[in-house]
Amino acid sequence: MCLGVAIGVNSAGKVERPNIVWLVSEDNSARWLKLYDENGASMPTVEKMAKQGLVFNHAFSCAPVCSVARSTIISGCYAPRTGAQYHRKQKTVAMPDGVKMFPYYLRQAGYHTTNCAKEDYNFDPADKQGVWDISSGKATYRRRKPNQPFFHVQNYAATHEGSLHFKDTKKKTITNPDSVVLYPYHPDTELFRYSYARYLDSHMKVDARMGKFIQGLEEDGLMDDTFIFYYGDHGGVLPRGKGYAYNNGLQVPMVVYIPKNWKHLVPAKAGSRIDGFVEFVDLSATVLNLAGVEIPAGIDGRPFLGKEISLNELNKRDTAFGYADRFDEKYDLVRTMRKGRFRYMRNYQPFNFDGLHNFYRYRMLAYQEWRDMYHAGELNAEQSQFFERRPAECLYDIEKDPSEVKNLAGDPAYADQLLEMRALLQKQVKSMPDLSFFPEPVFLTEGRDNPVEFGQRKKQEIAKLVDIADLSLKAFPEAKLQIGKALSSKNPWERYWGLVTCSSFGEQAAPFYGKAVAMAASDGERLVRVRAAEFLGLADEADPRPVIMDVLRQTTCPIEANLILNSTALLETIKLGYDFDLDEFKSAEWVTVKGSLAPHRLKYLNQ
Repeated sequence: MCLGVAIGVNSAGKVERPNIVWLVSEDNSARWLKLYDENGASMPTVEKMAKQGLVFNHAFSCAPVCSVARSTIISGCYAPRTGAQYHRKQKTVAMPDGVKMFPYYLRQAGYHTTNCAKEDYNFDPADKQGVWDISSGKATYRRRKPNQPFFHVQNYAATHEGSLHFKDTKKKTITNPDSVVLYPYHPDTELFRYSYARYLDSHMKVDARMGKFIQGLEEDGLMDDTFIFYYGDHGGVLPRGKGYAYNNGLQVPMVVYIPKNWKHLVPAKAGSRIDGFVEFVDLSATVLNLAGVEIPAGIDGRPFLGKEISLNELNKRDTAFGYADRFDEKYDLVRTMRKGRFRYMRNYQPFNFDGLHNFYRYRMLAYQEWRDMYHAGELNAEQSQFFERRPAECLYDIEKDPSEVKNLAGDPAYADQLLEMRALLQKQVKSMPDLSFFPEPVFLTEGRDNPVEFGQRKKQEIAKLVDIADLSLKAFPEAKLQIGKALSSKNPWERYWGLVTCSSFGEQAAPFYGKAVAMAASDGERLVRVRAAEFLGLADEADPRPVIMDVLRQTTCPIEANLILNSTALLETIKLGYDFDLDEFKSAEWVTVKGSLAPHRLKYLNQ
């Protein structure tokens, strides 16, 4: 590894290694920029960078929310493999053995590393030792030693979701709300149009601020030796963007300015657009490759710029993996695979519909109006999908259907494509393996200290759990025998996933009602009891409240309680008459402990 070598200017006056800058805007997917979509915002600074660099047509965040996306970037590892996939973190996890947060390697090679200022990593604070020279709102590359190369990250928050948490529509916008083009899944209302306009205006603010930063680089005479990356930290941020594993939550803008003295490290001329797929997991490897630093063996990413990267090979890359788990108090388990023009979405808990309440999401007036219109019966089929039970798997043709409102999974004409994509995703989640197949409180109890080692030790067990979950992709008569075996297993998590599969089948799984009643009453694992009660409640076969209330009285773990309350919110929201009286838990240990997410759920459920 190229560590500890002298860095600076050689005897001929030539800089030995390039500087690298990241300009990162929050919560904006590619379609919000005119550079990618004619209806997007005009961003002159980014467009100028594009003329002097490369535009990546297919750049993807691996997760549609910041802490998971940023944990993926800083580690170079897929988050479900490392245990960093939950947002907001209830507990941090250890970095994989033998892997450091990647700026550490740059710093060891002589780089000045700075971050201004957002981190939001899900890893233990101790893992940041030796990573940054400074990471704060005052961080700047200008404090480095003379001629020292630098890696600097500059974050911009004007496009963050919070910018749309306004309380009224009185503030005038630069963008005319009447001119915006709405996504087909959004209702055409004054509030949605105004929200679009406000969000497009925010892009212009970010662009202007990035322009001032680049002007500083120009004044410092650094443009000929500095790669400048611009990207959004994940998609967003109007409803069904940030926090949801659709393309609008995952595909991000990415532009890389090419410095004159280092164009030999780039496989295409300035002004080119690259069709090959790049993922956030690749960013660390790319920066290290540009800097001439050896890439650690333990990361999942691969470089897309630097030595030995050819345009032909880069443009052959056509797959991207995505994941969505818990966002704040709202649980889900979604995995996606993009290959070429097609995107496959696997909803492992399809009954857990997208629009289930989330405290932070529903601070946005547009979310509130959208939900109110659904309950009033004022939406068409495309606009209603967000609030209804999802298919277990979806297949979308992004070229024909960029908003992903037409699911092709049941179309015989796409049967071969569906099977190919399904197999790719199954291979991905089993090979990592994917730690989310253990409930979060179980994983944190058993595997938090060394998540990767835990996953490898449990790899065969996780593969079995994936197979049980995927029984929901078969016809029920074909799956029935294996579901029965799972429900009778000695392994509680096989029973757990057997019940989730029953809920996925709904009323088709009626032959297991009797078994579920017994499990709800007396299973030795509390979370299995809850899943049994949830299955019976969703089927309107038995009142789930006595079981769920009993389990809530038994638990002392705030993470377990929040998972249980997710089922509670689901059952109460779908209006089956299951109103839960939760007043007795206002002072429960799992509510009052610092950092608990349960208060958000209780506030919603007690409305």
